[in-house]
Amino acid sequence: MSLSRTIAMSAALVFVGLILFSTPTARAQEQGAQRTVLQKQDLSVPGYEGVLVRTELAPGASEPKHTHPGDFFGYVLEGTVTIFQEGQPALHLSAGANFFVPAGRVHGAANEGTTTVKLLVSFFVQKGKPLTTPVQ
Repeated sequence: MSLSRTIAMSAALVFVGLILFSTPTARAQEQGAQRTVLQKQDLSVPGYEGVLVRTELAPGASEPKHTHPGDFFGYVLEGTVTIFQEGQPALHLSAGANFFVPAGRVHGAANEGTTTVKLLVSFFVQKGKPLTTPVQ
C-alpha cells in the first residue's frame, strides 16, 4: 500500500472516530450510561423509523437533559430509575414499570440506587434525524 493511501486511510479512521466519540451516545457512556441499538426498522408511517434500544445506567450514573425527534416508550427491566421530564413531577420507577416521553420533551434519567438499571426503550422517530439531541 502506498504511503499516500495509508495516510488517507489513517485520516479517515481518525475522522470517523471523532464523529463516533462526539455523539450524544458517547457522551452518555462517559457518564456511566450505555445504549445498545437492538433493532432499527422503517415504519409504515412515511418518514419514521422504529428503534429498539437497551439502556444501562451504572449506580450513580445519569443521562443529561436531552430530547428525541419522536415519541418513545420505556420499560424498566432491572433496578430503580428516576425519570425527569420538563413540566412533570419526577418518576421513581422499579423493575416492571413503564413510562412514556412525547417527542421533543426535555428529559433525563438517573440511577440513584446501588445496582445497574436496565431499560428497554422503543423509539418512534423521524428518520434521518439524530436519535438524541443534548439540551443545555
